[in-house]
Amino acid sequence: MREVVLDTETTGLDPLAGHRVVEVGCIELFNTVATGKTFQVYLNPEMPMPTGAMDVHGLTDEFLADKPLFADSVEALLEFIGDAQLVIHNAQFDLGFLNAELERVGRARLTNPYIDTVSMARRKFPGQRASLDALCDRFGVDNSSRTKHGALLDAELLAEVYLKLSGGRQRVLGLAAEVSAIVAGNGTATGPVRVARVFAVNPAELAAHVAFLSQIDNPLWLKVD
Repeated sequence: MREVVLDTETTGLDPLAGHRVVEVGCIELFNTVATGKTFQVYLNPEMPMPTGAMDVHGLTDEFLADKPLFADSVEALLEFIGDAQLVIHNAQFDLGFLNAELERVGRARLTNPYIDTVSMARRKFPGQRASLDALCDRFGVDNSSRTKHGALLDAELLAEVYLKLSGGRQRVLGLAAEVSAIVAGNGTATGPVRVARVFAVNPAELAAHVAFLSQIDNPLWLKVD
């Protein structure tokens, strides 16, 4: 199954108040394994960056001034997402912002199925913190480079957290050594061979067996073709 782990950075908390998306980052997964394909773009929000938002992600007005508008990047974004299932941390936030941007440029809202990893974490660890940093700490995911929020960096961390939340990636079932030994020996195991055990049947057991067989109507082994 193809999935896209997605994250955004914005100028604020409410798209209905006019706040805009300033970065989108995506990681492609296939059967929960990263394929190496990513999508990332910085966007000019066409509005001044509030100080509170800049403190979170570090994106300044000067840095974003020459970046493309959302309208200029929407085709590439939608092509990358395609019909994949989305994996998002606090999905309503990111989807709310993306759908607001799509409406501004006259495009349809996203209808992709999605997994909200916040809800997933709260079901798995009720009463525990479900922030991305908290989950990285819980699962031993290295987030030391996350001094500021960044959409692509956060998507990469979330992909690792999502894998842990999903039960981890099981590549082998503990049979690799045995299988390798058999293959190397052209089908013959290379360990010590155990001598076959002999189970002797005493007369009483044999008589009981014959008595049991006599109770079976029309046994297959007595039929003649």
